[in-house]
Amino acid sequence: MDVRDLLTETYDRLPDLVRAAVDGLTPEQLRWAPAEGANSVGWLVWHLTRVQDHHVADLLDAEQIWMSSDWAGRFGLVADPHDTGYGHTPAQVAGVRPESAQALIDYYGAVSARTGSFLAGLRPADLDRIVDESWDPPVTLGVRLVSIADDDAQHAGQAAYVRGLIKHD
Repeated sequence: MDVRDLLTETYDRLPDLVRAAVDGLTPEQLRWAPAEGANSVGWLVWHLTRVQDHHVADLLDAEQIWMSSDWAGRFGLVADPHDTGYGHTPAQVAGVRPESAQALIDYYGAVSARTGSFLAGLRPADLDRIVDESWDPPVTLGVRLVSIADDDAQHAGQAAYVRGLIKHD
């Protein structure tokens, strides 16, 4: 297995995790948080998708999917390419209001498809390219891709946990 196949395998697992975390939940359940100041399922999945969208768009030097169509409106938000959820206050977390589980699934699906296309075109030498010199050591493409996948998997797991706490009729 080459590294491109390994990364593709890793990223191809995320859509099922996203779907399992949100499928069948009502908008109210998506916004429910287990405690004051805690993150909801909807916010966690929105955030993991925003991070992947933001970072992969940056790697492609392209516009974020978030900025096309009316993705922001489907979440009760204004389209802001810098808002990925990092540093959100409890009020900002509560302000992420997905209209449905399908909105989360659709947005993640669009981001995932673009990420998959990007990964399919990688060559092993591409992974050594420096993509962020603000860190010491500078961040390579390979490290950035692992970081995105790691962040997404952690948040998908958190969303699955919070889903398990939701009371169902």
